[in-house]
Amino acid sequence: MEPLALLLSRIQFGLTIGYHILFPTLSMGLAMFLVVLEALELRTGRAVYRQLGIFWSRIFALSFGMGVVSGVVLSYEIGTNFGRFSEIAGPVVGPLMSYEVMSAFFLEAGFLGIMLLGRQRVGPRMHFFATVMVALGTLMSAFWILSANSFMHTPAGHVIDPDGRLTVASWTAVIFNPSFPYRFAHMVTASYLTTAFVLAAVGAWQLLRARQQELARLSLRFGLGAALLLAPLQVLIGDLHGLNTLEHQPMKVAAMEGHWHTSGQVPLLLFAWPDQQAATNHFEIGVPRLASLILTHDPDGVVPGLDQVPAEDRPPVAPVFFSFRLMVGCGLIMLLLAAWGGLQWWRGALESDTRLLRALVLAGPIGFIAVLAGWITTEIGRQPWTVQGLLRTAEAGSAVSASAVAASLTAFAIVYPLLFAAFLVYFRRLIDKSPDDGHAPTPHEGRPAFSRATEIN
Repeated sequence: MEPLALLLSRIQFGLTIGYHILFPTLSMGLAMFLVVLEALELRTGRAVYRQLGIFWSRIFALSFGMGVVSGVVLSYEIGTNFGRFSEIAGPVVGPLMSYEVMSAFFLEAGFLGIMLLGRQRVGPRMHFFATVMVALGTLMSAFWILSANSFMHTPAGHVIDPDGRLTVASWTAVIFNPSFPYRFAHMVTASYLTTAFVLAAVGAWQLLRARQQELARLSLRFGLGAALLLAPLQVLIGDLHGLNTLEHQPMKVAAMEGHWHTSGQVPLLLFAWPDQQAATNHFEIGVPRLASLILTHDPDGVVPGLDQVPAEDRPPVAPVFFSFRLMVGCGLIMLLLAAWGGLQWWRGALESDTRLLRALVLAGPIGFIAVLAGWITTEIGRQPWTVQGLLRTAEAGSAVSASAVAASLTAFAIVYPLLFAAFLVYFRRLIDKSPDDGHAPTPHEGRPAFSRATEIN
């Protein structure tokens, strides 16, 4: 593949998957939230949980639909633009992606209609079961996709046949490769945390505008309550994931830290300007020994530097360095906002603190920013490899022309922003629209009210 065609193919895949990843992130979190709401309704019989479930199921349906539309092209792109990768790694990665479609997607699709349109047609327990199956399907989808992606970072359980193709020696080792458990936990927690801030942002926005007050308070409290649990948990999981990456992909960590020369007592750089050609940083601002402490749990610990591999085997340092700091910065902001919200909740001033509510509205997209920054860190940090240590990205492309890739890239660059703009327009309309279940609910109604909710409109 000619270099320009490869570059355009990589840009195209990055663009399409960057848009796509936003929607499964939200769908996974909302699916679990809907399970919680239905469980509470079954237990308490309160109609307000049903109303809140109707409200957020509309947004889930929108997000799920956008995820399908934006993601269907990705498998085609792998085949058309990265044919050499498909040929070499297909015997391993292909079945994992097929399992995602045949198990997770079919499970979601099979019960989605019942969840969205079946409230008047099935009993409450059957509807709850359908919602659980949809949520399970989102988790299974993440399981298989992240297993395939993790194999590309930390390949295991494979052998190389005489034709140079990767074949499976142990499916258990392939699926549960060294980085998969950490990557799966990190992504699922990120999805739930992102959704928690969406819930809090929508609740805060409605409270500031005096709309749907009871539902707004519940959304705000559910979101903040989840953030209080998930933000510290994500810090812990991120630390474990970082240690795993240091063990299996030390050059990625070196790029994340802007660490060029193997040494001990490594400072944590708050800011620097990496210079790839000179193999150094400019304008460094750092905290002495902190990187060694975080990465080795020893302030004098030795951290591998980029000098351990030839220049051609080093990741592009600047995008990895800055995206990692953006991800961590977003995580710290979420942690601080959750703590601020928890303090005001304890004081009984949660709904009356307008500064907090405005901050939460502004922070609504912050989880998505962190997810995108983390994805950039992870995928660019793997370069120059498509499959770590086995297949270089420069060797993974198809025999397609740069003009053909440029044409499709141009089309995607036009269509995907329009799709995203449409999503935002409909999302805004949905959060302005009160759930209409056909009658005015009272704070406590009997369980039969569960089956009287109307369909999603």
